[in-house]
Amino acid sequence: MGCGNVEKSSTELTNMVYPNIIHHNKNNKWLRERAILAPKNETVAEINMTLLRLLPGSETSFKSVDIVIDQDQAVQYPAEFLNYLEIAGMPPHHLTLKIGTPIMLLRNLEPPILCNGTRLVITTG
Repeated sequence: MGCGNVEKSSTELTNMVYPNIIHHNKNNKWLRERAILAPKNETVAEINMTLLRLLPGSETSFKSVDIVIDQDQAVQYPAEFLNYLEIAGMPPHHLTLKIGTPIMLLRNLEPPILCNGTRLVITTG
């Protein structure tokens, strides 16, 4: 896809960047050569779900933890409201993955090995 192309839908975009992903999803070299970047979390979530539906296997859902460890740090907002927020750089409250899903790390966890931008593949649910 060339610079300046405008795609009409997330399905059209994913088909352009990841053609026949069902046949290539285990090819790490093929996956490393592709990425879709978007400026808004809402767009990223839509593209992620479009791609996830194309991958084989069953989905596993994960939810963030809603426990305050230090009461002095607690905020007086309902958990439902906080779970609704989508903050840049933070994972969503509800995350759906499949084994074999390619992901990109968005935080430095263990530099220089696990750092922002590292591409990984989900191996267990």
